[in-house]
Amino acid sequence: MNILVIGSGGREHAIIRKLKESPKTEKLWCASGNGGIAADAECVAINAMDIDGVVDFAKKNAVDLVFVAPDDPLAAGMVDALEKEGIRAFGPRANAAIIESSKVFSKNLMKKYGIPTADYAVFSDPKEVVEYVEKRGKFPVVIKADGLALGKGVIIAQNFDEAKDAVHTIMEDKVFGASGNNVVVEEFLTGPEVSVLAFTDGKTLRPMVSSKDHKRALDGDKGLNTGGMGTISPNPYYTNEIADECMKTIFLPTVKAMQAEGRPFKGCLYFGLMLTPDGPKVIEYNARFGDPETQVVLPRLKTDFVDVINAVIDEKLDELEIEWIPEACACVVMASGGYPQSYPKGLEITGLDENGQAEGVTVYHAGTKLENGKLLTNGGRVLGVTATAKTLDEALERAYAAVEKIHFDGAHYRHDIGKTK
Repeated sequence: MNILVIGSGGREHAIIRKLKESPKTEKLWCASGNGGIAADAECVAINAMDIDGVVDFAKKNAVDLVFVAPDDPLAAGMVDALEKEGIRAFGPRANAAIIESSKVFSKNLMKKYGIPTADYAVFSDPKEVVEYVEKRGKFPVVIKADGLALGKGVIIAQNFDEAKDAVHTIMEDKVFGASGNNVVVEEFLTGPEVSVLAFTDGKTLRPMVSSKDHKRALDGDKGLNTGGMGTISPNPYYTNEIADECMKTIFLPTVKAMQAEGRPFKGCLYFGLMLTPDGPKVIEYNARFGDPETQVVLPRLKTDFVDVINAVIDEKLDELEIEWIPEACACVVMASGGYPQSYPKGLEITGLDENGQAEGVTVYHAGTKLENGKLLTNGGRVLGVTATAKTLDEALERAYAAVEKIHFDGAHYRHDIGKTK
């Protein structure tokens, strides 16, 4: 198969490396890719949001499959546009991608179908939010922008002043644009977090191996929220009993709810869960592979990835047994100094070979570019240094040993991935 992957980050690099392992993969392109992806696929200069450009390229280049990885093009209807032209595409249609692109939609869906989640209220008027939070008087409180915000549209306010600031930032300053027209105010849940990605063809659901993301920028879960500073798989808190409970109370009910709403979900459905004292609850849904969860989940996939993708598209997932390797996997993200706020770009990266790799690990490139034969930084999260081993401790040891050999000015990473609650 000739396959085009949409996107340019670490997640897309992990998807491409896994597709490359399949004997069914003939040719790989990535739009628009990055400096590290260029060693594994042909990068084409098409923006991830250029739906017409992607459709046009797929037709002209006899593309057999388009894998739409990021949230924005899914929400904008890229899969719908490709299918309309008879091009096979992996990912949900826009009417199903709304499960991520609107927090209001997903919260109302869970309420309607009895799927466990935090108590919440929805507002479009900033004054009403402030009044509600003051009257409720419970802190911390979670304030979320309704729409897509690069995984950063969630503010946990520790007191009333922080809540007021959050409302001002999201709804009045519009730091996330139109995504902040509405907000969801949620009760603050406590407990270990778990990410479970699942393949689904709209009817059958097959969960992938569990993972744990580390969102905060600094050691000890301190600092600002980021897109993710590192991941481990499996998640030590996610037992078989909890997995069974999630299947019954969350995973299957969600797939059935989307079907009942006339929005069948086909692709990768991501469940962000909190294991609370009252049982597992949904924090958020994503309509695609998570980043950096993909970097530790896909390396553990034993079954041919192309077979899984085709089973999802053809709604034959019930006919396929998906196997995973028992080994553990760990990913440490090397970020630019200053991330998730302002940071420099264009700094030279050393310690990698000509393919942008390092011995004994897999380096997934997130924010890199290739210029005059040199790899340079080109984003906030730069590299995901990933290792697989028999135990999680061994995998972390390998990943950190490689991190220490890779250098760019101001490189920042957490030292406690896999060690914190």
